[in-house]
Amino acid sequence: MDKIKEIQQRLIESQYDAYLIPTADEHGSEYISDYYKIRAYLSGFTGSAGTLLITQTKAFLWTDGRYHIQAAKQLEGKPITLMKQGLPGVPTIEEFIKKTLVDGNTLALDGRLWDAHFILSLQEKLPNIKLASSIDFVSQVWQDRPKLPFSFLFKLEEFFSGKSYMEKVTDIRNQMVNLNSTMHILSTLEDQAWLYNLRANDIPHTPVFLAFTIITLETCHLFIDQKKLDKHVEKYLKENKIVVHSYDEFYSYIPNIQNEKILLDLKKINYAIYEAIASRNTLLLEQNPTLLMKAIKNKKEIENTIHAHIKDGVAFTKLMYFIKSGLNNSPMSEISVTNHLEKLRQAQEGFVDISFDTICAYKDHGAMMHYKATPDTDYTLEANDFLLIDSGGHYLDGTTDITRTLALGVPSDTQKLHFTTVLKSVIALSEAVFLKGVKGINLDVLARGPIWKLLLDYKCGTGHGVGYLLSVHEAPNGFRWQIVPERNDSATLVPGMITTNEPGIYLENKYGIRIENEMVCVPKGKNEFGEFLAFETITYAPIDLDAIDMELLTPDEKTWLNQYHQKVYEVLSPYLEAEEKIWLKHYTREI
Repeated sequence: MDKIKEIQQRLIESQYDAYLIPTADEHGSEYISDYYKIRAYLSGFTGSAGTLLITQTKAFLWTDGRYHIQAAKQLEGKPITLMKQGLPGVPTIEEFIKKTLVDGNTLALDGRLWDAHFILSLQEKLPNIKLASSIDFVSQVWQDRPKLPFSFLFKLEEFFSGKSYMEKVTDIRNQMVNLNSTMHILSTLEDQAWLYNLRANDIPHTPVFLAFTIITLETCHLFIDQKKLDKHVEKYLKENKIVVHSYDEFYSYIPNIQNEKILLDLKKINYAIYEAIASRNTLLLEQNPTLLMKAIKNKKEIENTIHAHIKDGVAFTKLMYFIKSGLNNSPMSEISVTNHLEKLRQAQEGFVDISFDTICAYKDHGAMMHYKATPDTDYTLEANDFLLIDSGGHYLDGTTDITRTLALGVPSDTQKLHFTTVLKSVIALSEAVFLKGVKGINLDVLARGPIWKLLLDYKCGTGHGVGYLLSVHEAPNGFRWQIVPERNDSATLVPGMITTNEPGIYLENKYGIRIENEMVCVPKGKNEFGEFLAFETITYAPIDLDAIDMELLTPDEKTWLNQYHQKVYEVLSPYLEAEEKIWLKHYTREI
């Protein structure tokens, strides 16, 4: 039986009217392990974001602009209607449910997979719709479901983290005291990995581990599969007086919590947790203190991250040389280039993993923002058109995210116009100087402005925060022209935050262009007008001069590019072979 039809049959048998399925795990993770890829299993759409609604007779899938092209292709011929999130006339999930279900109908979902804020908001907007919040149809139909992930934890030494567990938990407790809280529940995996200075590999390309944490003013409780702890980690946890429980024990433990003043973020805990604790405790609804603590990198983390970018820049520049000098001599494809880049990164000291699945997209594939080459789609590279490569690495000394678009041959005048416009956008945001208190939403127009002048746009944010050997996408800093609440990337920018700068132009069935650097927010100066901040670019790799129309750049833009390329050559050339160094000298030449 078709997977959608199986769910619909269970809806009919249970007398539920609709089943709502997110792309999520029990911890609100952006990227999830195979065990939790329920929406992908049922729909066949493999993008990293999307929501599936199944009624007794129909099915609908929402996804954002990054995936509209991909989703349309993967849903073709399936009994699922694509809802292109964010486009005019496309209702939100809440609006659609309100229109589709009538008073007294029942919406079923698994409360462990939905954040409490969303479900409470849904209940407020749809007061006459019944909610069945502990329904897991998927376990009944997914016969060969993957197991929960398993990986051993390892300690990130203070040389890399810049701050000990005890210092971090003390900072959290100080905030708890300020808020008159006696307990704090942490569910998000990146926050816990950051707090404990521990890493693992439970989620592909995100070095975290499945766990829950309960912090009191005296004790810290860690709920984790204890088989993942070797003797060194066990000793470390014991030395820091961290009480370890079984991961499976968490949901039976929390109903016993009573008369506490619990600090929690409704957007960062699932609805099942909320249901278990809400009636017997006082809830202090605040943003997780760890969110800003880990987003504002300490001095050591920034120093280390710059080192990581130098190593990563060496790997990526070697790849650029390999492609530019070898394309006419040996066959290459999207997959072979992807594999070669990973080997180049693996050769760098302190390499842990790639930071996300590499996007190596040739020709029209570049228009799909999150394309991933497969044997069925793998293009052979030729000496023409654009090749977009978006990739990154996790190192012990930081996480990287870089995109370069390479001209394989001589670009057309239109291609050069579009590439140069994207470069102008990158430069405009890179050179921003702004007052303390400014948010990314105030600066986004600097990047979009040159592209908007062409009456073009890109259907995603301009940039996102980056974790330290954590998720490559890290809240709460980012650049976006309008607030998207679920992205949580509109925080005030402060020194120490690392954010990507990645405007682009994407033309369906033609090509995609993106240039991406990471930038750290730094102090610029202070006077009677206020405190000023700026950005320092910390990504090092050439921007393809072959694709630029020099006449479109202003003198100031040429100066920025020349200074950037001079820096790239200075920091990377000592680590390159002689012929690579000669090539880099040419590709960072002054214009």
